[in-house]
This record gives sequence, structure tokens and C-alpha cells, in this order.
Amino acid sequence: MMNFRFAITILSVFFLTTFVKAQYTMHKMISVGYTYQNQSFGEVGGKLLFLKNDDVIYRLGGSALMGSANSKFAIMPKIQADVLLNFEKNVDFYHSYYFLIGAEGTNKYVAPKIGVSLFGILDLTGGYAFSVGNSGINGKELKGLNVNFSLNIPTVFIHDMFK
Repeated sequence: MMNFRFAITILSVFFLTTFVKAQYTMHKMISVGYTYQNQSFGEVGGKLLFLKNDDVIYRLGGSALMGSANSKFAIMPKIQADVLLNFEKNVDFYHSYYFLIGAEGTNKYVAPKIGVSLFGILDLTGGYAFSVGNSGINGKELKGLNVNFSLNIPTVFIHDMFK
């Protein structure tokens, strides 16, 4: 548990010191997806997207992982932090793809990850998870290969659909 808290503290300090340096705009997103971590989990949550320009985008998120582990339903809270990078020059706000670097953590594992994001909306990432302590979920240890697929829907789109 101490390693998890330490990792969250480091990520928080990194992002907060970065935001102090410049004025960023913030956008809210709803996130749904799939996570494989020795088990299959559905994911529902929200993210905050911070950007000054569209070359480097920061995202912070929180969600719930839901799935079956050893024939028992389980829910885990998950937090994550991502940096999306695209340094194409002479391109306006609508970059088509970003390289993604980030980390996610639950009360059972911590996983650094890399991947790609299409328009900052559709993400495919992979990484390696490290167990936190001796904890597992319903007797299943959660470490090893970590794969995520997520759809991030800006709330402004949802608002505009119902006008």
C-alpha cells in the first residue's frame, strides 16, 4: 500500500508543478473501455483533459473496473495519468494521432503504459502491472501484461447532442 501512495504522490506533484507554469484549458470527458489484467474488466469513469496547445495534452482520470474474478463479481477503483504527444508542425487543433505515455493504479496493482490515441478520443495502450503488496482480487493476483482500450467522449459533445 505504501508503494501505491508513493506513486500517486509523485504523479500528483509532477502534474501540479507542470500546471503551475502555464495557463491550461480544461475539458471534461466520460470514459468507457476494456482492461485486461489477468482478467477482463469493463471500465466506466471520467477524465479531465488539460491543454495549452495541442502538441502536449495531459489527462487525469478516475474510473471503476468491473469484472468477474474466480466466478465472483468484483469492482476496483482506478486512477490514471496520461501525457499525449504529437509534435507535427503546421497542423491545426485536429491532430489525428498522439503517442501516449502514462500510468494507472488501483488498490491491487500499479501499471506504467504506452500506446496511441486517435484524436485523443480512442486509446489503445499496453504495459506491465506490478502487484501492490500481496493483494489480489478473489484469489487472483493481478500482475503482468496490461492492455487497455478506451473511448473518451467529451461532455461538450453530449451536451450538444441534446440541444
